[in-house]
Amino acid sequence: MSVVVAPSPILAVSGAVAGAPGSPDAAVAWHYGDPLGEQRAAVTRTAVIDRSHRFVLRITGAERLTWLHTISSQHIAGLGDGQSAENLDLDLNGRVLNHFVLTELDSAVWIDTEGDRGQALLDFLKKMVFWADAQPAEADYAVLSLLGPKAAEVLATLGVATVPGTYEAVALPDGGFVRRMPWPTADSFDLVVPRDRLAEFWTRLTEAGAEPAGMWTFEALRVAAVRPRIGLDTDERTIPHEARWIGGPAEFGAVHLDKGCYRGQETVARVHNLGKPPRHLVLLHLDGSADERPEIGADITAGGRAIGRLGTVIDHYELGPIALALIKRTVPADTALTAGPAAAAIDPDSVPSDDSPQAGRLAVDRLRGR
Repeated sequence: MSVVVAPSPILAVSGAVAGAPGSPDAAVAWHYGDPLGEQRAAVTRTAVIDRSHRFVLRITGAERLTWLHTISSQHIAGLGDGQSAENLDLDLNGRVLNHFVLTELDSAVWIDTEGDRGQALLDFLKKMVFWADAQPAEADYAVLSLLGPKAAEVLATLGVATVPGTYEAVALPDGGFVRRMPWPTADSFDLVVPRDRLAEFWTRLTEAGAEPAGMWTFEALRVAAVRPRIGLDTDERTIPHEARWIGGPAEFGAVHLDKGCYRGQETVARVHNLGKPPRHLVLLHLDGSADERPEIGADITAGGRAIGRLGTVIDHYELGPIALALIKRTVPADTALTAGPAAAAIDPDSVPSDDSPQAGRLAVDRLRGR
């Protein structure tokens, strides 16, 4: 069942154009009149993007980290104050249900995730508390993203004297916190602020020099960075290995391979030690001369045979029309592809290298005398 997210007050800003009706970004601005220029600003100067349609929740209680550690894919039991990580909620078969970012700060775990999935994630967490000292609850906070090489100058106007390192967070003097992320650009920061002060923070950031940019900018840079968005670049069959979510915080991943049991761990371990993922996430370049863009979820074909699923399709200010796709791992990078009405080509630099033998497979071969 789809969840309707309330429109952001930032849509009242002059020039704001809302995301397409029915899209995951319908509640926020898609652009402010110059989408390609906004992307350039986010890469060369600094831009602020309204991502207030994300769902924010807060977990308190003395056992919040050790409890969450046991039911999710990331190693977070020893997370220190001001540290963050990406994490996954998997089903029993290891398929991805939720992707979220968490921050431990001031005796609480803060989580933000997709707006249309947040309530379901919160409901799941509440059901899993049992006897643990952990209290998950929705938090009336909103997310703004600040991108660009001049972000530190803008943050200084909010009282942030020291820019955090990757996945580190510091409290904002006036409430909320700022967290550095490794994507979609090298200079990416999330501000998690009280929702009733969202417009105030937006004004302060833009008056300090951050240029307004829409979700088109964030999505284009995310796709170029080959970072998946759940529900767009994943389907009901997606496992973490396919979507590049394997790894601890140091690897910018969401699944730690050296931790205790959690739901879906058996599949993760089996694929890592004995097998290969059936698909992998790649960047596609699309033929811009096609009359229309292909739709998310469309089949990708090679020689008339379906070999993959199309994800986010977007126009990038330098790369032109690009997309993410889950492609069968055995498809060579130079294969001519078709995505809906458009010809497509795999960016060879985006193809994961997974040819090395797994430790588990090597052990089995040794036992068999191979």
